[in-house]
Amino acid sequence: MLIVETVVRIRREHAGGKAIKAIARDLRLSRKVVRKAIRSPEAAFNYQRKVQPLPRIGPYQDRLDALLEENEGRGRRDRLRMTRIHDLLVREGFDGSYDAVRRYAARWRAARRKDAGEGAPAFIPMTFQPGEAYQFDWSHEDVEIAGKPMRVKVAHMRLCDSRAPYVRAYPREGQEMLFDAHARAFAFFGGVPRRGIYDNMKTAVTAVFTGKERVFNRRFLIMTDHYMVEPTACSPAAGWEKGQVEQQVQTIRGRFFQPRLRFASLAELNGWLEAECRRWAEHHAHPERGDITVAEALDMERPALQPILAPFDGFHESEHAVTGTCLISFDRNRYSVMSTAARRTVQVRSCHRSCNSPQKWALKIP
Repeated sequence: MLIVETVVRIRREHAGGKAIKAIARDLRLSRKVVRKAIRSPEAAFNYQRKVQPLPRIGPYQDRLDALLEENEGRGRRDRLRMTRIHDLLVREGFDGSYDAVRRYAARWRAARRKDAGEGAPAFIPMTFQPGEAYQFDWSHEDVEIAGKPMRVKVAHMRLCDSRAPYVRAYPREGQEMLFDAHARAFAFFGGVPRRGIYDNMKTAVTAVFTGKERVFNRRFLIMTDHYMVEPTACSPAAGWEKGQVEQQVQTIRGRFFQPRLRFASLAELNGWLEAECRRWAEHHAHPERGDITVAEALDMERPALQPILAPFDGFHESEHAVTGTCLISFDRNRYSVMSTAARRTVQVRSCHRSCNSPQKWALKIP
């Protein structure tokens, strides 16, 4: 492709009466290129390739299309990286480079968006004031506890202004674990923001209506009222509304949980995770204020946080029917209760083993 300066020189010399043959000889160009430069409007000399040759990918194009189509149908967690797709082609005899596969995949996705009438999505960055909000989410990670593989549920919280992270692992996503994660995260941050941003998880949201209208779980509302937090639920399938914690899930998975962690107990794992959150904040710059670290930004945001007035009694409450043999079914187990509760509906309050309640579960007869 000719640069603009060369095209302008060709047009100027030809306008001065110089022959095309002489211009081609002096500039070491073909006469065809010189004629095209002369005829082009306003020095616009752009070459558009009509057919893209694929010398390496050609024999494997159908196979690559099938792999890309299959990959698009997978969930985000299970999608293959381009390096893995290139490796699969190499195993089948492909001798081209990774860059060739990457470029082809980019053109393939652009063609799909064009066929569907979709342009590239546009997003408006969200800004937050100190102490304004935090974002919360769960992730599933594979670890090894006491020599046995285990998939733990990891609670993620992130302050929106300072970007300070907090993560803690639990055996499951029960509501009592949700309450415990909030209590420990607020203690770690040294205060409570004014607003919390969540997805529509069942431990927090009972019913989803049009727009932002939600019916929140009763115990979850009691927890947010205790900490003076205004809960905000994201739109369904709109992860960008809490993009900071979504990005944190991917970052923490790659930096903390890979390769697979091995600990003797969940308590040791959580102690290590909390120390890693502090270390990560001390050694990483704030993404928008590069002159300070995340830990320094947290110190600046901490005075704007609300104080923690008292610990929250984070039990999960549910109603159960007592059988005639004085048994209730709770958490996939059967428990015996006092005979006075036979054939009656009772309230069961369960608590995570690390909460502040003296009892781990209790029975209440209305």
